[in-house]
Amino acid sequence: MLEVERFTKSYGPVRAVSEVTFSVPAGQIVGLLGPNGAGKSTTMKAILGLVRPDSGSIRVLGHDVAIAPIEAKREIGYVPESPSLYEFLTGAEYLDFISDLYGLDPSTRTGRIGQFLRGLELAGHENSLISGYSQGMKQKVALIAALVHHPRLLILDEPLNGLDPRSAHVVKEVLRSLTRNDGVGVLFSTHVLEIAQAICDHIIILHRGSVVASGTVEALRDRAGLAGSGLEDVFLSLTGTGDLSDVVQALSK
Repeated sequence: MLEVERFTKSYGPVRAVSEVTFSVPAGQIVGLLGPNGAGKSTTMKAILGLVRPDSGSIRVLGHDVAIAPIEAKREIGYVPESPSLYEFLTGAEYLDFISDLYGLDPSTRTGRIGQFLRGLELAGHENSLISGYSQGMKQKVALIAALVHHPRLLILDEPLNGLDPRSAHVVKEVLRSLTRNDGVGVLFSTHVLEIAQAICDHIIILHRGSVVASGTVEALRDRAGLAGSGLEDVFLSLTGTGDLSDVVQALSK
């Protein structure tokens, strides 16, 4: 579904991402993890065609993002970390607008949107202005907008931000269903490592712009020499930030 090959990007003298290579197979949820400033957002923006690589290539279902951006974007559903919605529209108007962009016919969009509104407990609020929505409600609208056209690749950056436990559970189950039953590929970025451990089939860890580890949670445990440990301990070990006792002591004074 997604092939990133030797992707490199600099901003002036700062090398944000260096020679990053990974893939997202059909039917898998791949976690993209890393500390702040590791290059996750730059990588995701490049996949979406918002950032042009200095070198390397990115292909979505065989479409090179630099050569065929429209064809690639048709296959993608995207939820940014902080969704920017048109707040002067109602939820229904915004989702209708997004459906227009993807060319969904009226009967198809009505059924899909209604199903998502009910499933995420937004039904009854769709005719209110987005400006009056809570953060969690806005996140639900962004999720529906990403899913409404049945994309074959999902790029999700902290997609569960602000969601109540029921809605977060629904979204996780929907992702499992889409990958298992429809072969959708998912690139999932989060700082909540318990979520990544629970739902990701494969983990990629970025640190200082490079891939420092890649594999299943069990394989990463073995590499870190931390059999039986949680992903948080493994992550801290592989990124060289495992011993934080001095920091904790200093901040506790």
